[in-house]
Amino acid sequence: MQLGPGFIAVLVALVFVLLLVALFLLSSGGARESKKKRKHKDKDRDSIIREANKQLAQNPKDHEALRSLADLYYSEESWEKAIKTYGLLVSQCATNDEIDEYEVTLRYGLSALQLQNYAEAYKSLVVARSLNGDTFEVNFNLGFLEYKRKNFEKALAMLRKAHDTKPDHIPTQRYLAHALYRLKKYREAAALLKRVLEFEPEDRESLFSLATCHYELGSSDQAARIFSHLRPDPALGPRAALMAGVVHLKAGQNEQAQMDFELGLRHENIQPDVLLELKYRLSVAYTQQQKVDRALPLLQEIHDLNPEYKDVKKRLAKHKELTRDQRLQTFLIAPTSDFVGLCRKVVINFYPNSRTKITDITVHQNEYADILAEAETAKWEDVILFRFIRTSGQIGELMVRDFHSRIKDLRAGRGFCIAAGEFTDGAAQFVEARLIDLIDKEGIAHVLRKTSD
Repeated sequence: MQLGPGFIAVLVALVFVLLLVALFLLSSGGARESKKKRKHKDKDRDSIIREANKQLAQNPKDHEALRSLADLYYSEESWEKAIKTYGLLVSQCATNDEIDEYEVTLRYGLSALQLQNYAEAYKSLVVARSLNGDTFEVNFNLGFLEYKRKNFEKALAMLRKAHDTKPDHIPTQRYLAHALYRLKKYREAAALLKRVLEFEPEDRESLFSLATCHYELGSSDQAARIFSHLRPDPALGPRAALMAGVVHLKAGQNEQAQMDFELGLRHENIQPDVLLELKYRLSVAYTQQQKVDRALPLLQEIHDLNPEYKDVKKRLAKHKELTRDQRLQTFLIAPTSDFVGLCRKVVINFYPNSRTKITDITVHQNEYADILAEAETAKWEDVILFRFIRTSGQIGELMVRDFHSRIKDLRAGRGFCIAAGEFTDGAAQFVEARLIDLIDKEGIAHVLRKTSD
């Protein structure tokens, strides 16, 4: 018998309807089953509470009834009720050996931890550890509390044990990494922090710590990238901007460093120590770019907030002087080419009515420049070595001894050592019987005026 197309279509439609009915019955049955389970659970909960209260009415210290209630509250995360009930059990441990002292003490401590009552949690977990110190729960949570208390060595020991028990537990890895970081074990900390960030990429604190590890381990480029990424963060932004700027400042990227510090200062509610350091570092970045007029107000602000901060008094005095004397500013902070150009002018014009020819210029790491010149007047001629030292601080005997050796090597007749700072007593005594003149901050202004405009 051959079935017609119409019959087949009706059959398909009938099968489809039957499937829909079956799915409906299954889903409604599942819903009824789920509802039934919830009712059963509620009934179990009610019966637990009713039975426990009935036993406690007869004996307020019934440990089994108290344990039933405490475990129920703990499973429901009703921490206030749980800690109160476990507390009643803990108080009975000394007189009732039927109570599992370790378990109730542990859960009392963990409930306190959830309520952020860290002092109570710590005391209880220490007791739990004395009863059974090899469990993950005790080692992890007590390690966390030791970390919060800044006892990083103790935290490290406990968190290592917890990590040995559960090596894939991310919170353990996190606090272990941060404990290692706090103890300056940067290489080990970095490896763990990378693992933590694979699972929690939005963990900004761990990201900041990883950047610091890179910085301390010499990977400045990686550190700068992460710090720059964190600059907009409301909490970590000021510190991240500060660190990004420090990296760029050390690399001689003064404009980038300036931007970092300026971005950091745009944040609100900056911690006082970070605020001072941001302003201080920004003043350095401005100074490196010869923006003394912008550095000076920052130094004044720091001085007003904390006059004893680093060398701010000395810097403030120096910058006030620099704003008054453009030549001195060039001598101390201008690019090397400008500094050497100024020194050349000093040498050429050092002796009036003379013919002076520069024969050699040597610059040592932007710290000082040696210029050898042949000077000739109507009465004498000589080979003279000039050393220009770029500092407003103290110059010691070692520098002057080195200058004397250089004079002998070049067979110069005499030498002039010129600086914007002060020469120590040892340096002054060394040149007393030698043909070396020391020109310090008292005389440098007169020397610099010898330059022709």
